[in-house]
Amino acid sequence: MIMVMSPGVTEKEIEEVEKQLKGFGWSVHRSRGEKSFILRVSGEYGDDVGTAIRSIPYIDKVINVSHPFELASRAYQPEKTVFEVGGVEIGGRKVVVIAGPCAVEGRGSYLLTAEAVKRGGADVLRGGAYKPRSSPYSFQGLQEEGLKILAEARSMTGLPVVTEVLDRRSVEIVAAYADILQVGSRNMQNFVLLKELGQVGKPVLIKRGLSATIEEWLMAAEYILSEGNEKVILCERGIRTFETYTRNTLDLSAVPIARELSHLPVFVDPSHGTGRWRCVSPMCMAAIAAGADGLLVEVHSSPKEALCDGPQSLLPGKFSQMMDSLKKVAEIIGRNL
Repeated sequence: MIMVMSPGVTEKEIEEVEKQLKGFGWSVHRSRGEKSFILRVSGEYGDDVGTAIRSIPYIDKVINVSHPFELASRAYQPEKTVFEVGGVEIGGRKVVVIAGPCAVEGRGSYLLTAEAVKRGGADVLRGGAYKPRSSPYSFQGLQEEGLKILAEARSMTGLPVVTEVLDRRSVEIVAAYADILQVGSRNMQNFVLLKELGQVGKPVLIKRGLSATIEEWLMAAEYILSEGNEKVILCERGIRTFETYTRNTLDLSAVPIARELSHLPVFVDPSHGTGRWRCVSPMCMAAIAAGADGLLVEVHSSPKEALCDGPQSLLPGKFSQMMDSLKKVAEIIGRNL
């Protein structure tokens, strides 16, 4: 059960309400969003629960949620979450395109690609400064030097940047440079990290885990929301199945399902979802048709020389061609690109 406190409620009044709720034998978890104080209440509810709650002052509304994810649910917030990052509206009518190489490999190559995707119509730049790799011997990223290059690219193009944060230790430094903090699939259930990101005043893009159910994915988002950060983006990036032809199996059915269950924006990453550059454009079209609010696309000026994920990266020219095709798909369903 979620209780939304009345506007302008004071700390003393909240404490008074918490005391009364605990007096009924309920446990109370407090969360502060940008617009209101929220109390999440759990315990045994009798038939007289309605009467008990009505006797408590300072409560604006009570929401009963049938899902374990409460703050992420449509029951809590029927309207879509929409917010702005660096002049880019997330979750609105426009389908947001995030583009760039998987990793920041060097200043010259990254700035070259950043300029190219800007010309191609990208809204946000991507690039990993910290790279979690399956092998400890693979390229692990340029770390802070990579973050500085991302910041330079933002100044040069005017586009906000998104990059991955690996652990609690790197949250502060990544937040100092990036506009959106990304949680990779491997960290989707790193709950300590998620709680830390819930206390950062910047948007968080959370990728679905390799073997995560949709409910588990939404519960991961719930960790961030429960700490007061309401700017969360869900990202479908493929799940692991028995299929080996593609890198992962891109679950596009997750897009309409997540949008039905949750008010949070839903993005799709067809680059990681398929692992093959030839599949990226068709899956981007399908993602938009399925209702995706945004796309993550890997673009590299020389994919054959990429230090990671070259086979799934588009050349800048291919990216520009794809963007022209995506505009037509978006128009058909009443959106723009």
